Amino acid sequence: MMARLLPGRALSEGDLLRPKPLVIAILGVCALAGCRQQIAPGPDVWAVVDGKQILRQEVEKVFRSRVTTEAPAPSQEEALSLKLGILDELINSEILLERANKMNLVASDAEVDEKFTESKSPYTEEEFQKKLEETGLTVDDLRNDIRRQLSIQKLLNREVVSKISITEQDVTDFYNKNRSQFNVVEPRYHIAEIVITPHPDPTVYNRKNNKATNEAEAGRKAAMLAQKLDAGADFAQLAMDYSEDPSASTGGDLGFEPESAFNKSDPVLKRAVLSLKAGQATQPIHTKDGGYVILKLIAKESAGQRELADAQVQQAIRDGLRTRKEQLLRSAYLIEARDEAHVTNYLARQIMESSGKLPADGR
Repeated sequence: MMARLLPGRALSEGDLLRPKPLVIAILGVCALAGCRQQIAPGPDVWAVVDGKQILRQEVEKVFRSRVTTEAPAPSQEEALSLKLGILDELINSEILLERANKMNLVASDAEVDEKFTESKSPYTEEEFQKKLEETGLTVDDLRNDIRRQLSIQKLLNREVVSKISITEQDVTDFYNKNRSQFNVVEPRYHIAEIVITPHPDPTVYNRKNNKATNEAEAGRKAAMLAQKLDAGADFAQLAMDYSEDPSASTGGDLGFEPESAFNKSDPVLKRAVLSLKAGQATQPIHTKDGGYVILKLIAKESAGQRELADAQVQQAIRDGLRTRKEQLLRSAYLIEARDEAHVTNYLARQIMESSGKLPADGR
């Protein structure tokens, strides 16, 4: 953007033809410094996106929600690196949200209400309020975040997802080039699990923040879950609500495992898995650490070559190709959107100017 060099009176033709020392000096500074960007509007403005300010407290709030009190406090460098990443996410979101606004794709109040209710459904009101308190978020924060996410998803659905087309020829070509991938050399088992431990891990979470603290509690919890499963409760939902393992976030899904992998596990667990039929779950199995595990066999694949005529093979290829193409198009769309936006990242500038530190309380 051209800088105003001499505000005030109009320049005559002679003025334009005769170089002035002041003009030459300013041009020299611009040449050396690249006409440095404007000074930050204020110390709490960490970025500006097309005139919209992103404030320090917005970044700090997300940062606090991601750093658990149980884990060791991050170093200053680690904290600043995380905050830079969060700020970059907020910049991208602001750019995409602005596009969604221009295309009238902002989520309606009804859509936000529906998603908000869905997000609360796994919790009691007391549990939900506790969760908000732990993350430092308010109901308004959550609703605003839901509106932002829904609006951006609507934008990407129109601008990216709707443009993806996977043809029968694409599926056939992929299969022919990767035929060996569909040769199952030994039986495979698609397993899900619910883990209960008498020694709670502070770094592992489930939706109800429900953890046994001793063997007696683990036993009662296992019996309660077995009762719910017998009554027809959904295994994946129970895993997300109660499992004390990182797999809780995916409904306990462990994916496919070859039969030989179970040779490394407890023989009791192996026998339990091999005895199941697809869709069945075990009763709670007492583990060596005093806890329990409940296993479910989602599906079993026999050994042998999977042919293209297999509907599951076709769907797996189609899903994989669609996911890869969507990731590529999303990345390209965001890069293009950022190229067209006017972004100033003042936090990054401050970190560079202070050699990796923020002035005052920048941790």
